[in-house]
Amino acid sequence: MSSTTHRRRSRRGQTVFGALTAVALSVAGITLIPSANAETASFAKGPAPTDSSIEAAEGPFATARTSVSRASVSGFGGGDIYYPTDTSSGTFGAVVIAPGFTASKSSMAWIAPRIASQGFVVFNIDTITRSDQPASRGRQLLAAADYLTENSSVRTRVDANRVAVMGHSMGGGGALEAANSRPSLQAAIPLTPWNLTKTWGQVAVPTMIVGAENDSVASVRTHSEPFYNSLPAAPGKAYVELNRASHFAPNISNTTIAKMSIAWLKLFVDDDTRYQQFVCPGPGTSTAVQEYRNTCANFAV
Repeated sequence: MSSTTHRRRSRRGQTVFGALTAVALSVAGITLIPSANAETASFAKGPAPTDSSIEAAEGPFATARTSVSRASVSGFGGGDIYYPTDTSSGTFGAVVIAPGFTASKSSMAWIAPRIASQGFVVFNIDTITRSDQPASRGRQLLAAADYLTENSSVRTRVDANRVAVMGHSMGGGGALEAANSRPSLQAAIPLTPWNLTKTWGQVAVPTMIVGAENDSVASVRTHSEPFYNSLPAAPGKAYVELNRASHFAPNISNTTIAKMSIAWLKLFVDDDTRYQQFVCPGPGTSTAVQEYRNTCANFAV
C-alpha cells in the first residue's frame, strides 16, 4: 500500500475512531466538549448533493475574490483566489488551476468561482509566460499551491493537507506533471490535456481526465486516452470524453466539466462519499458525453 493510500484511509479511520470514542464516553456518562479542530473529523461541506445542486452555476457557499499580483510572488504569475466567506465551517480544501498555451487566467475564470461556491478555496493562476511548457506549468501549480497554503491572505481558511490541481491543455499536462512529482496532492483534473510525455504510471494521485471528441490540438487518441490508460487503477482514475467538443471546451461554461470536476474534488479532496454517485458508475453516453470510464473498484476514499 502506498503512503498516499495509507494516509487517505487513515483520515477516515480517525473519523471512525473519534465517533466510536464519543459513543463510549457517552455511555459512560461523560459529556464531550468539541475541540477547536472538531471540523477536521469530517471534511464534508454543504447539503446533500443532487444533480441540480452540482450542475448549478452557483453552489451553497457565498464567495469573495482576492487578487495576487505577479510582482508579489515568485515561481508563478500571480492570479485570483476565490474563497467561501463562511467562517463557521472550518477550513476548506484547495484547488489550483493553470491555463493553457498562450492563454491567461481569464480562460478559466468561469469555473474557479463555480468550484469555490461548492466549498473550496480556488486559485486561478497566470503562468510566468504564456508559452511555458507543461513541466514548467506543473512546477508553477505547486509553487502557487505552496503560496496559497503558506503565505496568502486566506491561508487560515485552507487545509494545507487537502490540495488539488487542475489545468487546461498545457496546463492540463502541467496538472499531470504536478501530480507525478507531488503524491501528497489529493486530486488532479487535466482538461483536454497536452503533453509530449504519454505514460504516467507513477502517478499516485486520483486523476480524472477530460477529453474532447473533436479535439484537433490534443486529440484524445494521442493525448487523453494514452494518459488515462497509463495511469494506475488505484487510488482511482476516470476518463470523460465530451461529445463533439473541441480542444477549447474548457474555456467556456460547460455543465459536464463543472459537474464531474466538483464531484471528483468532493470525493477525493473532501472524502465526501455522498458524491461518489456521480462518478460511480458515472454518466452514460448522451448529447454531452461521448464516453466515460473509471476504476471505481480501486478507489481509495
